[in-house]
Amino acid sequence: MLKNLEDLIKTIRDRKSSSSDKSYTNKLLNDKNLSVSKVKEEVAELIEAVEKNSNKVHESADVLYHLLVYLEANNIKIEDIMTELEKRKK
Repeated sequence: MLKNLEDLIKTIRDRKSSSSDKSYTNKLLNDKNLSVSKVKEEVAELIEAVEKNSNKVHESADVLYHLLVYLEANNIKIEDIMTELEKRKK
C-alpha cells in the first residue's frame, strides 16, 4: 500500500524534468500560484465530500496528490516531514 505512495512521490520528482505541455504535474511544479490554488480547491472539495458523505476517497486522493506536488515544488521533502513526525511520537 505505501509502495503506491512512494511511486507517486517518485513520479512527481521525475516530472520535474518533463515538458510542462505534456505533464500536468510539471505544470503544477512550475506554477506555484496554480499549485496553491489547486491545493485550496481540492481541500474545499474534500471538506464538502465529507460533509455530504460522498466521493470522500476520490477527493482525498486529489488532496494528497496536489499536496505532494505543492511540497515538492517548494523543496519540502517528504523524508523531512516523516523525520519530523517521528520526532513528535510520544
